[in-house]
Amino acid sequence: MRVPLVGSWDEDPLWARFYPLMVEHPLVGVPLWRIGMGSDLTRLYAATREISDLPDGSRVLDVPVGGGVALRGLRPGGRLEYMAADISPTMLERALDAARRRGVLAQVSTTVADVGDLPFDDDTFDLVVSFTGLHVFPDPHQAIREMVRVLRPSAAITGSALFLEHFRGLDRRFELVHRAGRRAQVLGPMCTAAEARAWLAEAGASDVRLEMSGAVGYFHATKR
Repeated sequence: MRVPLVGSWDEDPLWARFYPLMVEHPLVGVPLWRIGMGSDLTRLYAATREISDLPDGSRVLDVPVGGGVALRGLRPGGRLEYMAADISPTMLERALDAARRRGVLAQVSTTVADVGDLPFDDDTFDLVVSFTGLHVFPDPHQAIREMVRVLRPSAAITGSALFLEHFRGLDRRFELVHRAGRRAQVLGPMCTAAEARAWLAEAGASDVRLEMSGAVGYFHATKR
């Protein structure tokens, strides 16, 4: 079966295979992440720990689940309801494989879903996570609306993304990453960190925090 070098995520291009391998193998992924993104990959791992702090019975939405990087926040034997959503059935299969390896498969359900029109009722989840996802969505503004909509009041949304910032010096290499990603059809229109903050507040979130780490921004907010 031929693997396309470029294409949208639902076409399973080569990058869609490379990314999960990179994040699941820190010995290789950490230095590559540092070189390419100017950020620390272990910070991404640390951000998943919020999942571990949830009480039994909590419902989590992970969109896009990708290869399942956030699954490391689940505890074997835990009792969370973890909904892994992605536009790519192949990515969902990879996430299920990761859940099996981590011994958390019993907590994980999957659904093919468009983040711009999530198939869930309002006020459904106790946490929404979206790691390295916002920059691939075709409409990040609408995606934020939908992710906040399905949150219960006082619940949190957390994640990371590449943002369109005014980089200087050596950091201007990130702009080359953006251009290459768009040409490969991996990245969407993206947004600035300021736009993401404004859209989160507009969607009904408060206590909005967003901190840049190289090319990657980590965000967190709570639904009012």
